Amino acid sequence: MTPDDDAHARRAVEAVWRDESARIVSALARHTGDFAWAEDLAQEALVEALAAWPGSGIPHNPGAWLMSVAKRRAIDGWRRRERMTQREPLFVAEALAIEAIDSVPDDADPDRIDDDVLRLVFVACHPVLAPQARLALTLRTVAGLTTEQIARALLMTVPTVQQRIVRAKRTLAAEGVPFEVPDRAERPTRLASVLQVIYLLFTEGYSAAEGEGLIRPDIAREAVRLGRQLVALMPREPEIWSLIALMEFQSSRFAARLDAEGLPLTLEEQDRRRWDRSAITRGNEAMKRADTATRGLGYYGLQAAIAQCHAVAPAFAETDWEQILRLYDALESLAPSAVVRLNRAVALSMARGPEPALAVVDALAPELPGFRPLPAVRAELLQRLGRTDAAAAEFLAAAELPGNAAEAEALRRRAGALLSL
Repeated sequence: MTPDDDAHARRAVEAVWRDESARIVSALARHTGDFAWAEDLAQEALVEALAAWPGSGIPHNPGAWLMSVAKRRAIDGWRRRERMTQREPLFVAEALAIEAIDSVPDDADPDRIDDDVLRLVFVACHPVLAPQARLALTLRTVAGLTTEQIARALLMTVPTVQQRIVRAKRTLAAEGVPFEVPDRAERPTRLASVLQVIYLLFTEGYSAAEGEGLIRPDIAREAVRLGRQLVALMPREPEIWSLIALMEFQSSRFAARLDAEGLPLTLEEQDRRRWDRSAITRGNEAMKRADTATRGLGYYGLQAAIAQCHAVAPAFAETDWEQILRLYDALESLAPSAVVRLNRAVALSMARGPEPALAVVDALAPELPGFRPLPAVRAELLQRLGRTDAAAAEFLAAAELPGNAAEAEALRRRAGALLSL
């Protein structure tokens, strides 16, 4: 075994964990009935892979390998606890289910979703947990985000995130929360948290919090899949359809968001001929389903309407910025936050000019310390006002803040271009 073998195996383990951790942990939680133990078993399998794969090679199906090791460890644990007889039937039942997967009966229950990851989301969003704890736990287990990434996504400190995840696991165990999708009567109480988690999951796929690449399409696709599974359970909830529309509109731009070097392109720079028109069509259809309700647009509906304005504009110059500004005004009234006001400032700059927008951004600085988009937006506004040296300084300041490496490089290049003028 060489150092190269070890490094190759470690990269493979990290990739498999990133792609498969949610399914592994959720399946183990269903089998064991113990959320915290399921994650421990998955982590133990990961450690075993790090030890075994450099010498034995990466298995043909790494995810199945990890699951097999974790199940063996679960069996050993049950034997030590003398609980094997209680859980063994679940393993047998799963094997039979796999054999019969292509023979779904005509009278299958439409109210039942056999999706372990969606079950995991509902469990992590249980009302016994505080809202921020639900988000932190789900982003850790479903998205596989690090505590540092979660802290940035939720604008919290790393120790706070760690504490909330640990306490959330203890609370779920102490309350004996079952690993299942709740019945119809209970679903509405968890819907807001579930939607928020799916949205944050998609956001991580759309613009990764850290790492070399800006986009993680696998995570974005999983978020869309979960959204469609959720709407199958609750087809009359307009906010689910709105979230699906938002994700479809945003994902339609994936192919055009990066240049040949993998660096991000702005909306103005993107080649709209590369936008996925089928995704835009699906987004439009989801918006129609959301509009069938008479409640008016909600939090996700307003964001989807903003994304739709971009999606249907033939060119950047033809974007209806006045409509986008009105939608942001409504969003700020419904769910006021510094991030919403920052995004509104961008729309304000396009509709009314950069000067009034710069005043808004400057006032937001104390509320968003260390938030990379703020100095990046400020740099854009300064550039449009002709203050190139100040703009370059802001681009460089934004690049130094925590975040994605590709985004940081693009910001540094923009600064360099201004300094060379």
